[in-house]
Amino acid sequence: MKIFFLTILSFMQIQQIIASTPKSVTCTRTEYREEYIPGTKSSPGYVKSYEVDVVIPCGGTNTQKVDNNDCSEGSVIGGLLGAGLALSSTRGKDRWWTVPAGGTAGALIGCQVDGG
Repeated sequence: MKIFFLTILSFMQIQQIIASTPKSVTCTRTEYREEYIPGTKSSPGYVKSYEVDVVIPCGGTNTQKVDNNDCSEGSVIGGLLGAGLALSSTRGKDRWWTVPAGGTAGALIGCQVDGG
């Protein structure tokens, strides 16, 4: 008996989803237009105005190109490699400025290699 009720309830939910799904969707926008009708000396011209429904792509009117190019992984890896290379190739007092410089240069190069 429980299986019978479960089957009926699940079938009713499917029917509700099927019934609420639209068959076709058309997105329109109303545009205002004007047309100049030229005239003569005895019959002056005039402006005819009207509105037209224009079909537009659904999903938003402001579609902009999004730059999703991220170079954070390449920057981190390049910075670590650059700082490590600077640390291993310098001695003494030069390390205090070469390690940050090597890390910065490595981060910039790593970002370019990663595609940024």
